[in-house]
Amino acid sequence: MNTPQSYLPILIQLLVALGFVATTMVFTHIIGPKRKSDKKMDNFECGIESEGNARNPFSIKYFLTAILFVLFDVEVIFMYPWAVNFRSMQQEHGSMIFIEMLVFMALLLIGFFYVIKRKALDWE
Repeated sequence: MNTPQSYLPILIQLLVALGFVATTMVFTHIIGPKRKSDKKMDNFECGIESEGNARNPFSIKYFLTAILFVLFDVEVIFMYPWAVNFRSMQQEHGSMIFIEMLVFMALLLIGFFYVIKRKALDWE
């Protein structure tokens, strides 16, 4: 049964966690060092000193490729559990589970063909 009393342990745990975070942040701010210098405030990148402007524009193709990779890589997250549990789901739901995966794959292929048609993966 869902009564307000059954949510009390969750509320207490949430309050303890938030209290711990707040206490830790305040405590480290109070006792932490407060020395600031030009060298400390300077940008640092893997031991290599910065040269020039870091705001130079570069091709959107890098972002587009990364986003498309993530988009089409996420399909594996959905396909793997489906493949592992296919037999048990087929016994329960029949061939409908296979048809659902075919629709899912068809939608992904439509998106992939759209990306190819728009030449999003063509590098110049």
